[in-house]
Amino acid sequence: MKKLALLFAGLSLLVATGCNDDDETVMEYPLVGTWQPLKEVVTTIPASGAGISDEITYSACQQEGRWVFNENLSGKITERGETGTPAVCSTISEKNIVYTYDKTEKTIQIKYQGVVVTDKGKVTLLNDTTMNLKIEDTTDPNEYQSTTYTFKRIPQQ
Repeated sequence: MKKLALLFAGLSLLVATGCNDDDETVMEYPLVGTWQPLKEVVTTIPASGAGISDEITYSACQQEGRWVFNENLSGKITERGETGTPAVCSTISEKNIVYTYDKTEKTIQIKYQGVVVTDKGKVTLLNDTTMNLKIEDTTDPNEYQSTTYTFKRIPQQ
């Protein structure tokens, strides 16, 4: 009888630990890659009142720009826009960057070559095709401002 009770207790323990769903794998997607800018949302909230948000959808020319994040924590931001008459799509600026990214906290810091101020923000969405990157500006104590960029990943050939 004791052997039967011991066997039952052992089987109960095995069943209780064998059905653990805590081992689900969470897919992590890399920040590293080439990203196409699609739009941005600029939010401004003054300390004295209600805030506003403006959504800016990029033109086809602006969407030719690229944000590149390399594995060695360097990268490049290329902005495109229409210039001249008649309007021609051309490169407006190219900025080399170095960055840090904490994938656990989803925080990012971007330092632009030749610029003292570092952009600080958070990656609010990152999957195999899309990234939302929110950069916060808290330099004015009377106003909070953020810009959230939406990107599409450019597959590497």
